[in-house]
Amino acid sequence: MNRLFYILFLGGFLSLNSLAAQEKPPSNEKEYKDQYQKRIEKEFLYDVYIPKDLTQAFLELNRLISKTDQIKFKQMDEVSAVKKLHFSFGRWMIHNWGFYQGSRFSHYLKKLGIHHPDDMATFVILSYHRNLNRKSLKIKEQIEQIIEKRKAAHQQKAKTGKVLEQKIIQRPKPTSTDSLQQKKEHDQSNF
Repeated sequence: MNRLFYILFLGGFLSLNSLAAQEKPPSNEKEYKDQYQKRIEKEFLYDVYIPKDLTQAFLELNRLISKTDQIKFKQMDEVSAVKKLHFSFGRWMIHNWGFYQGSRFSHYLKKLGIHHPDDMATFVILSYHRNLNRKSLKIKEQIEQIIEKRKAAHQQKAKTGKVLEQKIIQRPKPTSTDSLQQKKEHDQSNF
């Protein structure tokens, strides 16, 4: 029994190590864009299937979630479904479907107008709940509500936020020779 546990533990550790070695965090904007572009083209990330759109997400969720759990989820009201599952099932989606680092599904959701990973998870959970209950998804309404809610939260944060430090920087006034030199450099750089 201990030997089996050791083998499973070692195997898991080695696979995690190999995953970490595959993709290092980007150190600059170009690396980030390159990694993002590669990720949004992949059908699988770390052996997890990444849906390309909402329909495929529903099919994958139907495959992953037992019929019993689907029935329990279906019987919840929408608000409770989103609240109760956001920090469990929603976190699973955010992590495994690459909502932060980018994936073909997160890219699809961004094209719809949903940019924050938490908003993406909320949208998918609510849409899946409506799909199971054979209700209209009202995608456009959901997106408008998500955008409006995110905008209101940002405005509230701007109103109530504290300024940690404020500096007034005065630039020295350029002298006439400085202005002439700058104009000369500008003119030369345009050739």
